[in-house]
Amino acid sequence: MSLYGYVRLGPNRYRERFGLSFEDLYPGLRICHRPGVDVSQQDNREEAVDLLNNAHLHYDSRYAAQTEWRHPLGVSTLTVQRLFGMASRSWYRRRNMLAIDSIAMTRPVFGGDTLYAASTVTDLTPGDENVGVASCTIEGSNQRDEVVSWIACRMEVYRRGRHPEDDPAAPPSEDERFRLYHPNADGALVEQTGLAFEDLKPGETFVHWPGRALDFDESRRHALRSLEINPRWSDPDYLKRNAIAQAIYEPLVIGAVTALTTRTLGRVVANLGWNGVELPRPVRPGETIHAESTIGQVRPSASRPDQGIVHVETRGLVDAELVCRYQRTLLVYRRGAGPYASAGY
Repeated sequence: MSLYGYVRLGPNRYRERFGLSFEDLYPGLRICHRPGVDVSQQDNREEAVDLLNNAHLHYDSRYAAQTEWRHPLGVSTLTVQRLFGMASRSWYRRRNMLAIDSIAMTRPVFGGDTLYAASTVTDLTPGDENVGVASCTIEGSNQRDEVVSWIACRMEVYRRGRHPEDDPAAPPSEDERFRLYHPNADGALVEQTGLAFEDLKPGETFVHWPGRALDFDESRRHALRSLEINPRWSDPDYLKRNAIAQAIYEPLVIGAVTALTTRTLGRVVANLGWNGVELPRPVRPGETIHAESTIGQVRPSASRPDQGIVHVETRGLVDAELVCRYQRTLLVYRRGAGPYASAGY
């Protein structure tokens, strides 16, 4: 099975890859998706209000307190969205969702719950030369391992070598540290989350994938939530009057670039700080930022035997043009250390 999370682009240069090809699947295959995600009552209220959902059970606490649930009930469609999102790393090589045959909500979800997702392949049928059809169930559970939802669906999954990102010149790097999954006690495959300290080698560059596009509305939300008063981030009329081009709020650019690194640098205990942050030119709304990180000095922590210190340079690029660069110092868990096993990772 092609269960490796990087392709080799050249000496000491790797690009992240995700998802199983159709040939990697078999009936009975079970995948535990990671990470899980907390659901807050704010998430719940925003989902209902943004969609004009008039079922006040979701956001009227006084009303909900009189029901059998005693608390606002989670919006079912929010749970479904989260489950599909959490499953997307393993189903990254999906071409189309053909059908959702059934959705069952088996237990209530409340603000404060943590959701987890697991997929089981139930059937495989031939498709065409590019894809096969996979039937699967996606099971959602909470932090008490209680099943809250079942989704039965059918999707087209690209065959090996047929995905638009597949490149014969960049084969998967079959290195043990790059495995996408590890088996748990019952044989299910658990998605890996980031590289351990020992897996980060000085001089290696990791191209983070996919990229991220930012628009003006998202930039405005982040600026306003930061109490940024400069109207260039929130007032299109001000920009027109003063002939100023729209640009993405600079702290959001730094945040987006940093977030792109977390699929490789996901075992970080703490970010100890940034140095030398450069923003050579503004990022314009609609531009897609890609990021890559080069590992610098690595050394064990003198005071934390289960962790190491890693220096990293990260670069944000738009069409290969540099738009952001910085250096960071990270604390990273050693292999086998940290809360992963006890947290179900």
